Amino acid sequence: MNAIKTWWAALGAREQRLVSIAVALVGIALIWFVAIAPALQTLRKATAQHAAADTQLEAMRSQAKQAVALREQRALSYDEALRNLESSVKQTLGSAATLTVNDSRASLTLRGASADALATWLSQARINARVVPAEARLQRSTASGTQTGVVSAAWDGTMVLNMPAR
Repeated sequence: MNAIKTWWAALGAREQRLVSIAVALVGIALIWFVAIAPALQTLRKATAQHAAADTQLEAMRSQAKQAVALREQRALSYDEALRNLESSVKQTLGSAATLTVNDSRASLTLRGASADALATWLSQARINARVVPAEARLQRSTASGTQTGVVSAAWDGTMVLNMPAR
């Protein structure tokens, strides 16, 4: 510390002023880079992060409402569930799927079912027939569009669904 005091005393008034200004500038830069700039960056990002969080919250609220609505639905009889399941397979999957029912299990065999149709059918099966897959063995294949010549993803395989008790 004495060496710094001796060095400082040896400097002229003009040099002391320049060193003081340099130290002040370094101090201001240090405060800027350590305290102010990160806070401003966080503040700039806050609006976008808040909007993303609001979007996620709305999606979660929508899913919660859907879950409550599903829980409040009356239980379907075996025959109603089977009718609704057969209807959804015919309407949504058409000739790309074959449904076979053995007591409490239904097996769905897929051959070239489009991904969109399969997703739609799964949603319908869950809501209208109140069945969900218990087991799925699916393999992605490619199917060519007959009119457009476009190649799109399709699914082959089997899916086993648990039916309501009789």
